Amino acid sequence: MGVDVTKSATLFDHAREERLKREAPLAARMRPRTLEEFVGQRHIVGPGKLLRRAIEADRLFSSLIFWGPPGTGKTTLAMIIARRTESHFETLSAVLAGVADLRRIIGEARERRGMYGRRTILLVDEIHRWNKAQQDALLPHVEDGTIVLIGATTENPYFEVISPLLSRARVFQFHPLGEEEVLTLLRRALTDPERGYGQRSVEATDEALAHLARVAGGDARTALNALELAVESTPPDEDGVIRIDLAVAQDSIQRRAVRYDRAGDEHYDTISAFIKSVRGSDPDAALYWLAKMVHAGEDPRFIMRRLLILAAEDIGLADPQAIVVTAACAQALEWVGLPEAQYHLAQATLYLATAPKSNSVGAYWKALAEIEAHGAGPVPLHLRDSSRDAQALGHGKGYKYPHDYPGHWVAQRYLPEGVEGGWFRPTDQGYEQEIQKRLTEMRDQKEAPP
Repeated sequence: MGVDVTKSATLFDHAREERLKREAPLAARMRPRTLEEFVGQRHIVGPGKLLRRAIEADRLFSSLIFWGPPGTGKTTLAMIIARRTESHFETLSAVLAGVADLRRIIGEARERRGMYGRRTILLVDEIHRWNKAQQDALLPHVEDGTIVLIGATTENPYFEVISPLLSRARVFQFHPLGEEEVLTLLRRALTDPERGYGQRSVEATDEALAHLARVAGGDARTALNALELAVESTPPDEDGVIRIDLAVAQDSIQRRAVRYDRAGDEHYDTISAFIKSVRGSDPDAALYWLAKMVHAGEDPRFIMRRLLILAAEDIGLADPQAIVVTAACAQALEWVGLPEAQYHLAQATLYLATAPKSNSVGAYWKALAEIEAHGAGPVPLHLRDSSRDAQALGHGKGYKYPHDYPGHWVAQRYLPEGVEGGWFRPTDQGYEQEIQKRLTEMRDQKEAPP
């Protein structure tokens, strides 16, 4: 009696796929399969939203870019689209695949479209990993409709995806999940009999689940991985029940992962929040953003350089000691190094955050703009160097030496003819009050009749 090799191979493949599904991590097994199961991103796929209507009607004609932090549902939503569409669906990982893989898929998509009139939707996961040439290879096929692209990325697509590709796609930004949304996924995993722990005796306290949801930081994958670790590493009690309490949850996810990329949005957004908090005189907020950057491994010299800039730009003469203290802390950072230099980062941050504020030093840029717009005027004759051409050309003639006059000041013109100045305007903050008072007195003397 003969053996149907094809049938045997098919059964073997099916059995292997089922075993792999059972052995997959909990986060992979619990991946939502329908829009009804999908949690979060209601601003994108909530009832009545444009993308949800397009998915439900299988009318996805425009390419899409899904942008957001890990564990927020980008790949999951793409997989849901794959299940709902009548189009052929292909997936590429930009980490593993290259132009050769893309050419193969494009060739098959072109043939499929020509012979059967069937579209191809291509998901490129981590699309920011592809360089410009690789992304360029997508462009003509997106433009002529051979494929509908779904690009998933954790990086800002406006920096990491080429402009021609962006102009042919709609960008949807995914947000970190809320704690209640993460709790929904955790409870679903505990009760699902097919993919989760519904057929096992597992009991988790509300405090334990709340801790996992809070520390996961909006990342569903992190929360589910921690739950899986807690369940699989906790032996059942005498009643055969695996009990997950707060202590077990804390052991399973001991430290909140700080989402921070030193070359990406988190880097720029966090330093922006830090500088704005110092400028806004909020020492607590300034320390918070400082701690986030240090905790995430930001270069402390970069932070200190920004503080040195701020000491002049946003404080300046309102507190002349601001630059002195900051420069001393910068030197201490070089001598001491981390972790002890965190004290000096904090000291500089607190000094600047609590100092009086003024941006009057920015008057320099007004003077520069005057020169750029009208050119630099000639140095007035009485201000020119008298050591070389005083006798022949009269350089320095008529100059009044301020120290020869009461108060070490005398009224005379220092700007070129036709340039009126008035750029520097000290504020009433800190030491600038004294500067303002002195300048006012000198102006009044200059304007007084002889």
